[in-house]
Order: sequence, then C-alpha cells, then structure tokens
Amino acid sequence: MAKLIYVTNVSLDGYIEDEKGDFAWFPPDDEVFTFTTDLLRSVGTLLYGRRLYEKMAVWETDPSLAARSSLMADFARVWQAADKVVYSTTLTAVSTAATSVERTFDPAAVRQLRATASSDIAIGGANLAAQAIRAGLVDECQLLVWPTAVGGGKPGLPTDVRTDFALLDERRFGNGVVHLRYRPLGH
Repeated sequence: MAKLIYVTNVSLDGYIEDEKGDFAWFPPDDEVFTFTTDLLRSVGTLLYGRRLYEKMAVWETDPSLAARSSLMADFARVWQAADKVVYSTTLTAVSTAATSVERTFDPAAVRQLRATASSDIAIGGANLAAQAIRAGLVDECQLLVWPTAVGGGKPGLPTDVRTDFALLDERRFGNGVVHLRYRPLGH
C-alpha cells in the first residue's frame, strides 16, 4: 500500500504562510531544493488544494523556470511526471497535464487511491492536509522547518485536533533548515 505523505515548509513557529499569505520568508537554497526534489521522486500522485496547485503549476506552464538551472529543470521534470488531483469548488479548468479536479475531499476515495497506487502520494496545502489528518489518512508528516518566526498566519498543522507523532528521521541543512519526518501514532 502506498503512503500518504504530508510535505510542507513551515516557519519555526509553525506557519506555512504569514498573515499576508506570503511564504517568501524561506529563500531558495540549493541543498534544500535538491532534497525536496529527491523526496518527490518517489511520489506518483500529488493531492493539492487550489491555491497550492495554482502556485505550483508554473513548473509546467512556465518553461523559463526549468531553463534557469539544472536543479530547477530536474524539479520541473519530477513535478510534471506526477499525477495531480486538485480539490477545489471554484476551479473550472486546469493548466497542466495529468491533472484532475475533485469538488470535495472524499476520505474513502483517498483510501482507495492509497490501496491501489504503485507509488507514494503526497498531499499539500494546509487545509487539505488537515482534512486528511482528521480522517486518519496521513501516514507521514515531513516538515521542512525554516529558522524564521513569522508571528502568525496559516498553521502548517490543524489546530483543532490532537495528533501524537513518532519521530522517524531528522536532517539538518547548512542554512539552518531542519527536515523532520514523523509518523502519526496509531499508524
């Protein structure tokens, strides 16, 4: 069975974006970027909320990104190779290949996807991931914690449900970022 993995960047105080909806507080870093690309290589399907999908679609719709460096070209190839499911009540069309839209998050459909997938599934977007965590679907949380406190914004983990985790792995990067890999207890 494939794992459902929540992968996200968070500030030291636990936010994925600040109060203005911005996440420019985590600057590009080749070591972290390469690590993230390698992490996504094992993923066959990406589950996204609309806002995250719209931000990430540029990896297919804007070829100038991949032309900037071999690292960016590699990420673009990895991102484009994955199937994408976007959960949105407002999106009427998608701009990328291998992408479908679902109007609502259906835990039973995600369980079925996990049972039949030949490779892992990544979920992104705090609101969508919170629904999956509440439904007990997330097998791993992989957090890239940036050494910045933004003071408020959108939390990276749901604030209305208690979930205990077991630390599986950690890695420190030269720029102060720490990758933490957790398994929710009970999985």
